[in-house]
Amino acid sequence: MIEVGALRALRAVAALGTLAKAADELGFTASAVSQQLKRLERQVGVPVLAPAGRGVVLTPAGQAIADSAPEVFQALERCAEAARSVSEGAPRGTLRVAAFSTGIRGLLAPALGRLSARCPELRLDITEQDPDQALRSVDAGTADLALIHDADGLPAVLPPSLTQRHVHTDVGDVVLSRHHPLAAVDRPLGAELAGHAWVTSPPGTVCHQWFRRLFETAPEVRHLVDDFATQLSLVAAGEVIALIPRLARPPLGKELVSRPLRRPPKREVHAAWRRSADTSPAIRAVLAEVATRPSRPEHAG
Repeated sequence: MIEVGALRALRAVAALGTLAKAADELGFTASAVSQQLKRLERQVGVPVLAPAGRGVVLTPAGQAIADSAPEVFQALERCAEAARSVSEGAPRGTLRVAAFSTGIRGLLAPALGRLSARCPELRLDITEQDPDQALRSVDAGTADLALIHDADGLPAVLPPSLTQRHVHTDVGDVVLSRHHPLAAVDRPLGAELAGHAWVTSPPGTVCHQWFRRLFETAPEVRHLVDDFATQLSLVAAGEVIALIPRLARPPLGKELVSRPLRRPPKREVHAAWRRSADTSPAIRAVLAEVATRPSRPEHAG
């Protein structure tokens, strides 16, 4: 009989193209993945991989197995969910969640205490992953739930095995020193921001894209910093201002204030899971917490 672990390994190789990348995705060594696939070949009696340059490709037989694997995974998950659905009590066990950094900080971390009080026998194992990787992990079965955002305003492309639900809209605000001239402006900010120096996230990040879209002509960027806490430390020094997503924003303290924007950048946050886990009490419990979290006030300080 074909082993489930071998099916997951084959699916990962099919998606990523090398044993090393598949091993990283699955949390194994490349040698362990290779051994799983060799056992799979012995079980089915035909080769499932062929070399291709520095990587590998699936043989026709391997592709046929990989194409059939989602049905197997879904059937196994339906069996598990059927058992859970007839059990009394709150959700239990471990739910593996893959999420982007600020989603962890702004949505999952605040929900953990409430979730623990409601479901004391449920444990969340959280891994930071970018949206594409998080979706691959859920599709491959190495995670159960993903928190993703629409990168660059484009919705994520879900594998057919997954479904999703909108849980949050993240908005960007300007953060300034309390002593900055614009800190006294009690209205949404816009064109007047162009005349000031900034600290912003590096090019290639969502927040840098947000920043560039605020202006027809880019203002002075004095610092490029990826970490939001470090950005805020530079803002507190009084020479620069920053664009910070609300999910990423810690309490500002006495030295900083936030101001809303006239045309604020936004990103939509979704939770994604396998369709075969639609009835999962654990996923429903987590969704109930992250989807009902109150938004941070637009105007702070």
